[in-house]
Amino acid sequence: MKTQNYKNHARMVPGFHYLAMISILALIGGSINYLFHATPENKYLASLLVLTTIVLAILWIYIRVFPLKAQDRAIKAEEALRYFIMTGKALPNELTMNQIVALRFASDAEFLALLERAIKENLSNKEIKLAIQHWKADFHRV
Repeated sequence: MKTQNYKNHARMVPGFHYLAMISILALIGGSINYLFHATPENKYLASLLVLTTIVLAILWIYIRVFPLKAQDRAIKAEEALRYFIMTGKALPNELTMNQIVALRFASDAEFLALLERAIKENLSNKEIKLAIQHWKADFHRV
C-alpha cells in the first residue's frame, strides 16, 4: 500500500463527491426552471419535482454525514483505549472530536506529546496533522 501522509490522507470518491453532487445540483436547477416555466396545469407536477430533488439533496448530505458520525465515535473509542493503555487514565475531556480524529494519525511515539500540545495550544485538526512526524495510516475511513 501507498504511504499515507497529510497530503494524500483525504479520500474522495469521484462518483459520490463529484458526479452525484453535480447531478443533484443540475436536477434542482432544472426542476426549478421547469417550475417557473410550467403551464398552470403542470405547476403541481413541477412543484413535486422540485420537492423530490430537494429531498434527494438532503438525503445525499445525510448519507455522508451519518456514517462519518459513527466512524468518529469508533475513532474516539479507539483513541480512548489507546490513551488508556499508554497512561492508565481516561482520555482528557478537553479534546474536541476533531482533535481526536486528527490524533489517530500520530504514531505511538508522538501521540502523548502531541495530545498534550493539542490541549495546551488548542490546535486545530489541520495543525495536529501537520505536526505529525511519523504518520500512522488509516486506510479504512471513508
